[in-house]
Amino acid sequence: MKRMHVALNCSNLQNSLDFYRAFFGIEPTKVKENYAKFELEDPALHFSLNVRNFEKEGGVLNHLGFQVNDTNEVLRISERLRQSGLLFVDEMNTTCCYAVQDKVWVYDPDGNAWEIFYTKADSVFESAGEQRDSSVCCTPVETTRVTADACCTPSSKNSNDAKPCCN
Repeated sequence: MKRMHVALNCSNLQNSLDFYRAFFGIEPTKVKENYAKFELEDPALHFSLNVRNFEKEGGVLNHLGFQVNDTNEVLRISERLRQSGLLFVDEMNTTCCYAVQDKVWVYDPDGNAWEIFYTKADSVFESAGEQRDSSVCCTPVETTRVTADACCTPSSKNSNDAKPCCN
């Protein structure tokens, strides 16, 4: 695996960027109006900030995960998860958080989302849905079921079939 991934929700991106620039001692590798990403080498960490009303949307933790080296690693891990009987969501060749990715998701018993992903390319779009309509990546949905092209943080901590995103 390449890096640990931590995605936090924040209420004010500029305040968070000021803090994390000083805290990590580096500049972010990507900044958008509602998203930022830091890629640290030591320790190996892929850290992202997502602008959200976290009081209404489940707290400051968005999701956790691992960034891997290639699609084959995503596929190997997804097969291990499938054989272990863990429920997971498969999102291959999806656009999310201004990147084209291959990824899978799994939820722990308390509903915490874990993502295993490989970033294939940058994107000018935040989500796959944005290319076709006005849906926004990482916006909670009202139900626990989402459409195949949606990219959302679970609206319920017990939702095992909603699609979280953003790395």
